Amino acid sequence: MKKFTAILVSALLLMGMLALSGCGKKDPAQQAAPDKVLKVVTEAGFAPFEFKEGNDEFVGFDMDLIRAIGEAQGYKVELAHMGFESLIPALQSDKADCAIAGMSITPERQESVDFSTPYFDAGLIIAVAKDTEGIAILDDLKGKKIAGQVGTIGADACMSVKEKAPKTEVRTYDNIGEAFMELEKGGVDAVVNDHAVTAYYIKTTGKDKTKMVGELFSADDHYGIAVKKGNAEMLKVINDGLEKIKANGKYDEIYKKWFE
Repeated sequence: MKKFTAILVSALLLMGMLALSGCGKKDPAQQAAPDKVLKVVTEAGFAPFEFKEGNDEFVGFDMDLIRAIGEAQGYKVELAHMGFESLIPALQSDKADCAIAGMSITPERQESVDFSTPYFDAGLIIAVAKDTEGIAILDDLKGKKIAGQVGTIGADACMSVKEKAPKTEVRTYDNIGEAFMELEKGGVDAVVNDHAVTAYYIKTTGKDKTKMVGELFSADDHYGIAVKKGNAEMLKVINDGLEKIKANGKYDEIYKKWFE
């Protein structure tokens, strides 16, 4: 009887020791997976797509969109601000996974980066001071002082005017807000910029100071999310996430928040 009891006690002690030794180890399958991080760069001076408010919080249509894509794909999104012309080099040097900044899909840019499926239909418009008359189309800007944001198709449109009329003075700014401020001060006669951004500016900061003139042009302009050239894996992450949020209604929810 004593022998049996001793064996039983020994067995129980062994089981306890095994249980304790297992407390410090977890089954790899049960361990929480580390956060997948999506490093995103933007130029946060392009309201309502990307801008900062409060305690330097990134807000805007693009910011909500990339966060929704990240959530749909199981990624934690980390955002960083830099100049527009630095976005593509940041991708090329692996400092970021993707760039979202109201970036138009153009043949020139497609030589350097790959783009997601288009997520926004853009187009250009001319903005002038409220009392300005006689300007409605690009040809009306010949010989005048005009402005756009550096590296954008708006700036390209300005340069196309200068090519036809060399006396035209083109000024480019790192931030589109700076171009609008120059317009309000009378430093330039017009700003050529994306329609949605211009409309938002006139409705907010530029209210009763500026106006849009003429018709929308470059209407075949579309925004895309850029990734490093050849990074098929990241492009799939972005495109799959974009498809998911369009299917579940999140995209429409974000669009209505900023544009309706």
